[in-house]
Order: sequence, then structure tokens, then C-alpha cells
Amino acid sequence: MHNQDTFTGPSFSLRNRVGRVLWGVVNVFFRFSPIPFYGWRSLLLKILGAKVGKGVHVYPAVKIWAPWNLVLEDECGIANGAILYSQGKITIGRRAVISQGVNLCGGTHDYTKIGFPLVTKPISIGDYAWVAAEAFVHPGVKIGVGCVIGARSVVTKDMPDWTVCAGHPCEPIKERRIDNFPMPSNINDRRFPLKAH
Repeated sequence: MHNQDTFTGPSFSLRNRVGRVLWGVVNVFFRFSPIPFYGWRSLLLKILGAKVGKGVHVYPAVKIWAPWNLVLEDECGIANGAILYSQGKITIGRRAVISQGVNLCGGTHDYTKIGFPLVTKPISIGDYAWVAAEAFVHPGVKIGVGCVIGARSVVTKDMPDWTVCAGHPCEPIKERRIDNFPMPSNINDRRFPLKAH
């Protein structure tokens, strides 16, 4: 778990609340845009403070809590029905895929304290990763480069690079191999060609 960006507090700032009201208005133009209008939706997210790379495909029925807490790297894709509960920062890597119904949950509440204060932790999805349909990713989790998360998995801890992982709770199952492409002997080797930008 990554605790360095954790925030605990009883309420949201005025700036946050105003931002969410503004996003509620802008979101109408986001949700009702035609599917091929990826550039338009990227522009709307940028206007609200998201960092959006080139060729990003965010579908219109993606539910986003706070665009200003999003980093979407080049050519990543987020399918209809995905929930980006970005109370904490959510980073989605280059060419990563977030499938239908995935919930990336960047916030929770501290049930050990009266008032259930908000706790936020960042989520990071690595380059070339795939989070399959209806998986749930807990606050503070890092999904490694090239990692595959199986459908309906519940991810409560970090998952390693270039592995196939699944389950409730999610666990690594096997190494991910790319057909017709040479894999390095060390799957954590950062010189692996797919990592190059």
C-alpha cells in the first residue's frame, strides 16, 4: 500500500465542492457525446484539470468523481460503466485498458473514528496493464506494468509487473507472455521494448 499521499479529513474544501458542481454541469456534455468523440471528452477532462495524453479513449458512460485527480497516459482506454472514484489520485498508464464495470476506488472512510473521516490513497495502473470487467481495485493499490487483472477480482494489494492475477482477494497466478514477441529473461527489466515511449 502507498501511504505517502494519504489524506484524512472530516470534509471537502470549498474549492473541491465548487469543482464537483462544475463537473456536474460539464458532465452532461461528456455523458451525452457520441462514442467516437474521444477528443471532445479528453478536452472536457483537461478543462477540469485532468492530465490527458494523446489518443486516449474514454467512453461516455465512464463515471468520474473528480477529473482533476486523473492522469491518463497516451492511448489508454476506459470502457463504458467503469467507475473512476478519484477522491485520491488515479494514474492510468500508456496503452492500459480498463474494462466495463471496473471500479478504481481512490477513497474510503476510517471506521475506527467517530464521524468516519475520509481517507484517500492513490491508485496506479501500469503501462500495458489490463484490468478486466467488474474488477474492484482498493485505495492505495499499484497494478504493475503489463499486469492482467482477471474479471471480478478484488485487488487489495499491489500486483507485480507482467503477471496474470485473479481472485477474491486477487493473487498472482502466472507470468504474462506476449505471443510472437520476445520477453526478457528478467520481466522487471526496464529496457523491455514495450516500455519505451
